[in-house]
Parts: sequence; structure tokens; C-alpha cells
Amino acid sequence: MCSKGRFQVSVFRLLNFLTPETLNQSENKMKTKETTPLPQGMHIVAKPIGPLCNLNCTYCFYLEKQALFPKGEEYRMSDGVLAAYIKKYIHFQPTPEVEFVWQGGEPTLLGLDFFKRVVDLQKPFAHRKTIKNSLQTNGTLLTDRWCEFLKRHHFMVGISLDGPKEIHDHYRRDRGGAGTFDNVMKGLKLLQKHDVEYNVMACVARETAYKPIDVYHFFKEEGVEFIQLFPIIERMADSKEEASGLRLAGPASLDKYEANSRVTEWSVEPGKYGDFLIAIFDEWIRNDVGKTFVMNFEWAMNAWIGSPSPVCIFARQCGRSLVLEHSGDIYSCDHSVYPDYKLGNILEDNPLEMIDKSIAKGFGVSKETALPRQCLECKVLNACRGGCPKHRFAKTYYDEPGLHYLCDGYRKFFLHIRKYLHAMAQLLENGFPASDVMMAFNGPLVIQKGK
Repeated sequence: MCSKGRFQVSVFRLLNFLTPETLNQSENKMKTKETTPLPQGMHIVAKPIGPLCNLNCTYCFYLEKQALFPKGEEYRMSDGVLAAYIKKYIHFQPTPEVEFVWQGGEPTLLGLDFFKRVVDLQKPFAHRKTIKNSLQTNGTLLTDRWCEFLKRHHFMVGISLDGPKEIHDHYRRDRGGAGTFDNVMKGLKLLQKHDVEYNVMACVARETAYKPIDVYHFFKEEGVEFIQLFPIIERMADSKEEASGLRLAGPASLDKYEANSRVTEWSVEPGKYGDFLIAIFDEWIRNDVGKTFVMNFEWAMNAWIGSPSPVCIFARQCGRSLVLEHSGDIYSCDHSVYPDYKLGNILEDNPLEMIDKSIAKGFGVSKETALPRQCLECKVLNACRGGCPKHRFAKTYYDEPGLHYLCDGYRKFFLHIRKYLHAMAQLLENGFPASDVMMAFNGPLVIQKGK
């Protein structure tokens, strides 16, 4: 017992005897909570090497984008495009912080000199904004020199690792068909050795979803503290897309039926993705709150307390996260690098004007305005917000278009965790760490708080 005065709250009771009425009261508070408006920032993810990669992962949706570029294309961002991107992104960003995210393809194929150039070009603007850099990598090309550089310049690194060897190598293979686990683990160990700030992006494909505890225990055993569990969903291309050299479908149409709802054999099953998250959450809530940080759970907690979503997929609307290709071309979204979604070019255009143009056409806004009736009536709408528009190609039980493919899984997960989120929110409101929720599993717990 922690005794600090008169106020008492029983976390055990919150966890085990919450009524639907109590939960609905919390959800109503969440719906009506007002927050101080913040400047509408923008986010531009850069792909300086386009879709080129040294791996050939089964589920990658970006490798095939080579079909959209001319033959003989040089997939390397020029100094001119790089300089324009850095200057304009900083100049037009309305918020005090600018985060540069470098993706691919595999950005480390560009070599260290490219990123030294990045840092040099950013230095003249350091007095105007807080500048941060993030690098998403498969980890196979990391060396001591790379990690020394990343540490020295405070890069946050996202490394792609799906779990233990047999799980990871099932989908993540190199160009010769060999598994990549051993090389990725070398990269992870180097990041840890040099104390580089990092998190793990774990893709949850069909087979992976059947082994949640294996995945979670592996990450804990390897000392991973920050984890994101990303569901793999891809539709098969229709005849028009196949004619363009693509094997995967583009974004769904939210306001009309999608005749093509065939998903790939590696796409995660909706219910199994929900089960996967629940299994890991149940382990985490009992043992690891405050020690292991699963971003999916952090996002859910964020929604529960009424704060705007930090990720576009669970935000009310999207459309302010652009993608910059190596050529300087800018697209509406990472999932929308198709000719119909091209907004302009960084060499010629203003990024904020490109966003306004995109939103004026309905991109991102329709994420909210096109929600089907089933979503509007759903008890977990405030957590899900319809999900990513690209994957809203299913039908509702009212026979409407625009339902997210993972709806069953999302709903199962969010309903399962809401009583725990309620308990943690109560702890936080009363000045206690959310990790105190773990004590409730050892028996009745009364926490007292001072006046």
C-alpha cells in the first residue's frame, strides 16, 4: 500500500468490477474533452533511394514501385533535390520542431557520405527550429562507423525485425532467397553497443500472427524496449494495375464498393491480428508496464485520455503526411505513391500549398466524412477512427462500403483493453504511475493520495 493521505481508489475494483455504465462515462468524457489547438504541422517522409533495396521481403509493397519510373532510372536523390527539401521543409513547417524521416527502399544503400551531407545542409537552420532525424532501415548494412555517426548526430533508428529467426526469415529474405535474421541481429547489437536510440518495427503477417508470445518474449530477451506491431495488409492488383506492372492494389475507394477485395496470402487475418495484440497486451499489462513500450498500446492510451492521435491511421483525418521520392516528386501519402496522387515537386512547389490542394480534393478529409454507419455506431470509434483509408475495402453489415479490413480485429482488441486503460487513466489522473496497474493482479489494491 502507498499511503499519501485521504483520497482512495481501488485499482483492483476498476479492473474487475467496471460496469458498462462506468466505461461509457469515461468514453463520453473522451469524446467531449477539449484540448488546446496546436499549429497544423506537416510531415514529409523522404525516400532518397526510391524503392531500391538489398532485400526482397515477401510482403514489401514498395519494391514494385520501380514499375512507375522510367527504365534506367537513377534512384538516388540529387544534391539539388536534397537541398531544396531540407530548406523548404524547415521554412514552411509551422511547428517549432522538424522531424526528417529517411526511408526506402533501404536508405543505407546511399552510404554514409549522403547522410553527412544531410547533417551539413541542416546545420545553417539549427537556430530556427529543433531539427531531428529518423532512419528506417532493415539493419543489414549497419557497421560501427554507421552507428558512431548515428549516435553522434542523435538519429533515431527504426530497425525492421519480425521476431525470432524462424518467424523473421519466413518473410524477410535477401535477393538470393536467404534469410536475413543473422545480419539484422548484428545490426541490432551494433545499435545497442553504441547506445543509438532505436525502436523495432515488427511486421505482423499471416503466419506471424499465430505466435504472439514467441515474438514478444524474443524482443524482451534481446533487450528491446520500444516495439511497433505493424499489420500487413495488401490487396491483389486488378487488371488495370497489372497492366502497369504492379501486383498489388492501390488505395481503396471509400464511397463505392470495391469489387476487388482479394488479399495476398501473406496478409494478416483480421481476427488473428486482434488475438495477436490481445495476447501480447495481457502479458504486458501484468508484467511490463513502464518497462517495455509497445507503441500500439501507447496509441490506444492516448486515444482513451482524449488526446489527438500521434499516428495518421487512428487520427480523425489524415492528409498532412506527405512522401518525397528521390526525384523530388511529392505524393499524398506513403500508401499513395501512384500517378493519381502526385501533388507536385519539391524543386518547384510549396509543401503547404500541396497539402491544401490535396485536402481540397478530399484526400484525408474523407477518412472522417466517409465513415460508414457501422463505424459511427461503434463503441471503439474513438480509438480506431476508421483506420487507414487504403485498407477500407470491406463491406459493413449494413452492406455499405468503406469498412476497414481489420475491423473485427481492431474491435476485439480495443474492447478487450478498455477496462485496463480506464484503470491506468485513473492512476494518472490521481498522480500515480500507470505501471501501478500491475499490482492489481496480485490482489486487492487501495492507493491513497494526499490532499
